[in-house]
Amino acid sequence: MLKRTFDILVSLFGLCCLLPFLLFIGLLVYIQKGCPIFFKQKRIGHYGNPFFLWKFRTMVDSKTQNIQLATTDDKRITPIGRILRKYKIDELPQLWNVLKGDMSLVGYRPEVPYYVEKYTPEQKKLLHYKPGIVDPATLYFKDENNLLNASKNIEYDYIHKILPIKLKLSLDYAQKSTFRSDLKCILETIFKLF
Repeated sequence: MLKRTFDILVSLFGLCCLLPFLLFIGLLVYIQKGCPIFFKQKRIGHYGNPFFLWKFRTMVDSKTQNIQLATTDDKRITPIGRILRKYKIDELPQLWNVLKGDMSLVGYRPEVPYYVEKYTPEQKKLLHYKPGIVDPATLYFKDENNLLNASKNIEYDYIHKILPIKLKLSLDYAQKSTFRSDLKCILETIFKLF
């Protein structure tokens, strides 16, 4: 109950305080590549329930490509998108997901159905918890896109090398997290970003 109350208060406060900044970012995205300003994608959340995760759009519209992952060298990323991704500004619309209750401020990063289908029974235990914007796995893999730049098979390396470590870190954290550890994780994330 304390976690949900904290999520509501912080996300509401964040959306209200950041509104002028969010409008400015939306305008930059629109000026560069037009609509849509936001990117929404189906993710799997708490108890395996699907929801739409929101971000500022950072890539050109490429409906013909069915690529789930993007590296920092991806040609689809717009110039403004590179800046938004570098400082995680594209993730700010997820405060709306937190306010709605789809996500928490602290929790594992929700994946698309394609990857969740590949989870082992042990990894699926993570779905008993609410996903979030940050957790220790997010901090550990803060340069995930840079790591994938060197990969010859991005999809394979993500599924077999990165995802299992992320899920293990996230599950370990979720099973022992406290309000205090969540606060620490939020502060560490802010510190590492700036």
